[in-house]
Amino acid sequence: MRVGILGTGGIAARHAAAVAEVEGVELVAATSRSFETAQAFSTRHGGTAYAQLDRMLGEAELDLVIVALPPGAHAGEVEAIATAGVNVLVEKPISLDLGRARAMVAATDKVTAACGFMYRFGGAVERWTALDAAGATGRTGHFSGSFHCNALHAPWWRDREMSGGQMVEQLIHIVDLQRSTMGMPSSVVARSSNFRHTHTPGYSSEDMSAMIFGYDDGRIAVLHASNIAVPGRWMKGWQIVAERATGIFADWNNAEIVRTEGEVASETVAMTSNPFAAQIADLRDAIAERRPPRVPLGDGLATLQLVLAARRAADEKREVSL
Repeated sequence: MRVGILGTGGIAARHAAAVAEVEGVELVAATSRSFETAQAFSTRHGGTAYAQLDRMLGEAELDLVIVALPPGAHAGEVEAIATAGVNVLVEKPISLDLGRARAMVAATDKVTAACGFMYRFGGAVERWTALDAAGATGRTGHFSGSFHCNALHAPWWRDREMSGGQMVEQLIHIVDLQRSTMGMPSSVVARSSNFRHTHTPGYSSEDMSAMIFGYDDGRIAVLHASNIAVPGRWMKGWQIVAERATGIFADWNNAEIVRTEGEVASETVAMTSNPFAAQIADLRDAIAERRPPRVPLGDGLATLQLVLAARRAADEKREVSL
């Protein structure tokens, strides 16, 4: 499978490394806003650098394009890739505008299109998903999760108009796990603030946030984030409390799963899988087998609805229905 990458920042480098791990997959092309940046990326990761997306699509004979653009920079590229008949993996969040996100999903109905929610491919996440599918956990009643860091990130990330803010750009990974576990909620309340970066040039994103999703049947999800925690550490975790089991996740590969019905029994899950590579492998197989990918682009739209509703609830300081 021949792969091209659009956008050559940090997340693109992780995807390029993942491509190199997967049998039968090769990175053959890359393009960026700057041809010099694309050349430097190709020198490090392989493939040919292109100055324009349309030229890469016309010359590189691609099977898949990984779109790794800032969410506020999308301007029809996904639609152009699909029109060229090329399959696509779009990094989250797929847009900052629901109308554009819906257009992306509609435009990609004839190709294999996926969203980059790679957390779902972690070994611990897959173990819980398998137990849930087998009926061993019962219904999930409560989900809690967090994402805490302390970094200035790239200039586009600090700009709320380009990134959507921390809730939309980072916490969305945990929100996606909540949605894929519990389904779509009925409403959300949220609060956010720029607590410590008000004097940082170009920093219009929030650096502290919390949200509560409510379900009509009484289930609850609570998620929070900050960008004022320990420098150099990315503290992500979540807990799933279901009728017959509780999952305590340190990350996508490591968790304790406790059976709580009858005799209490604990299972430790400690995996080393690379979820970036696992998603690329799933796309390789989905394209070959002409089946949907495990995380279709429509999931990117569904989870985007939740984080944009949470951001609106925080901005307007009121409950927002979904």
